[in-house]
Amino acid sequence: MGKKNKENIKEKSKEEKNTKAIVKKEKDKNPGKIKRFFKKLGEILKRKWLVDGTKTLILVAIIILVYIGVNILLKNVVLPDIDCTQEKLNSLSDESRDKLGNIDKEVTITLINYGDNSSFINFVEKYTLLNDNIKLERIDDLSSRTDLMTKYSLESTDSLVLVNCGDKEKEVTKYDMYTIDYSTYQSVDTTEEAITNAILDVTTEEKPKIYFMSNHLAYDVNYFSTIMQSMEDEANEVDTVDLFANGEIPEDCDCLVISTLGEDITEQERDNLINYIREGGKLLLMCGPNITGVDLTNFQTVLDEYGVSISNGIVFEGDSANMLSGYPDFIIESTQSTSLTQNLNMSMNLCFADAGKITFDEEKLEDLGVEYEVLAQTSESAFVRTDITQTSATRTASDGEEEECTVAAIATKTTDNNITSKLIIFSNELFAMDMPVQINGYTMYTVSLYNNADMILNATSYLNEREDTITIRKNGDQVSYTVTEQQNNIIMAIIFVIPILIIVVGIIVWQVRRRKR
Repeated sequence: MGKKNKENIKEKSKEEKNTKAIVKKEKDKNPGKIKRFFKKLGEILKRKWLVDGTKTLILVAIIILVYIGVNILLKNVVLPDIDCTQEKLNSLSDESRDKLGNIDKEVTITLINYGDNSSFINFVEKYTLLNDNIKLERIDDLSSRTDLMTKYSLESTDSLVLVNCGDKEKEVTKYDMYTIDYSTYQSVDTTEEAITNAILDVTTEEKPKIYFMSNHLAYDVNYFSTIMQSMEDEANEVDTVDLFANGEIPEDCDCLVISTLGEDITEQERDNLINYIREGGKLLLMCGPNITGVDLTNFQTVLDEYGVSISNGIVFEGDSANMLSGYPDFIIESTQSTSLTQNLNMSMNLCFADAGKITFDEEKLEDLGVEYEVLAQTSESAFVRTDITQTSATRTASDGEEEECTVAAIATKTTDNNITSKLIIFSNELFAMDMPVQINGYTMYTVSLYNNADMILNATSYLNEREDTITIRKNGDQVSYTVTEQQNNIIMAIIFVIPILIIVVGIIVWQVRRRKR
């Protein structure tokens, strides 16, 4: 290689070294774009506001994911609701729980065309939570089920609830799930009653047979139509019987109901009733005082089997806390703890109209094999009035002495053959009737006052040995509430005044802090 070439190579090498030194020096002075980016990124990440903001975004993302996950889960899970209403209107009552909790038969509730009624579907689902043997099926498109449309005479848009158990079936229409209170013209929801009773109807093997005696009565048996229908709804068979025309008490009679008589029974009817008692018959008596003074010798002979009698006078309450305002003969008494009410967690209040006083002949009870329990009793301020022309609301000289008066009792009679007969006696029939009464400007039936209907239904359940159905039934009436002036002022303060105060305090605090800076 020539000398000139060697010098050129040396010169190039020297230039390259100088170039690298310059580049290195420039790199040390001015970092590259990538390095500058990561350096700035690191500085940004070190800032507190971004760290907190990132945490917030992550937390919000987690909350959204949890929300979506919970909603997906709840679509596939039926959870019990929390009912905060006083009457538990949005949940199953203790009555339904007591009656249906132990059913061991497969029951299917089929909802036809209720797909857009989520609240109703949710309510019916509560039955499936109550008992695993109760299943729910839904048919949301009836147009595809021409067989059902034909069988139940339905249009494609009609709704229906079917309750099935084996070969038994009960239809519940939308008209069965509400009624009208004609005193207030308000709609009353009876959905739970209708569905619960339908389940009872298809699962009860043998329904008790209850007969109302229809002859010799002071009031026609049709006045008891509401309570008779309620008995049927409680899975009983209810019928009437004319003891004179029939000649005897029907063999399938599980409970005989007798109300106040307008005339005495015949000797044959008397003997039939006595034989019925001695053979273990069950009696529900709703007999008021004999204020007209008719001769009831034969009927009293029947009562003598239990050593019991009813006064001819009307019981008046002397304690204003135990009467309807302005009506001292409308007495309100609480039931006492007895074998009938022992499984209730509260007492029931009964409202009797023109009741009599029940008396047991203590000296004869042992010989008769009778034991009794007082079911309801007045206060010590009560008295008996026999002169019905007397208009005074307070006790007069012609009235009886002030004393506690028994107005409802349970009696059990055991014969020498160890046969047991039971009697529940109320010294009043008006409390169980469709008798209209004006209270606070409203017209109501006496049977709907307080726990009157409950007591009668529980009495028949007790006599028919169906203690599991003894309960206090849920009140589904719709009640309107009007606030007082004071309550209205408090509500307005909560809605308007308190938020304004919070805003004002916030502004003051902000200004104080701003000035301190």
